[in-house]
Amino acid sequence: MSSESLEKQSQLISALREGVAVVQMIFFKEVRATVGEKFSDKDPGFISMLAGAVINEVFGTVNPEQRFADFRKGNRGTIEQELISLKTDHAGLLPALTDALRIQVLCDNQEGSDSSDILKQADTLGILQEDRTVPMPSTFMTLVRGLGEQHNLIIAPVQITPEQDKQLVH
Repeated sequence: MSSESLEKQSQLISALREGVAVVQMIFFKEVRATVGEKFSDKDPGFISMLAGAVINEVFGTVNPEQRFADFRKGNRGTIEQELISLKTDHAGLLPALTDALRIQVLCDNQEGSDSSDILKQADTLGILQEDRTVPMPSTFMTLVRGLGEQHNLIIAPVQITPEQDKQLVH
């Protein structure tokens, strides 16, 4: 692969990761609202930590900061309960979540790491919509822009060439 081709692929992966981050932010916002209703007796800090822990679990992200590790350890049962309820509490977001998880795994794969376990976990939780086709990068970015607009987040358009669209998925 030429250096120009590698640079374009790197830019594409970067744009796709930003798209995944937008889905994570929207998902966090929605989970925080639901958790806030369920645990209305808890302080906003707990609500945000719980929502963050749930999102981190779904996306396979571990926050190494001690307070987050302690929270995760001390609230494992509650986090697991929220993970189980995602499929019913957030059914409307599952298509975007499925696409974001798949795009994340594709990006990780392109960069030499295997994160396919997050797809297995999502399937086990019932939040992976297996019948959904893996999105082309341009389709994913269009979905992300639409979601961003719905949730009042501004996403700059990213131009994806037809070659880039096919390059990552194949």
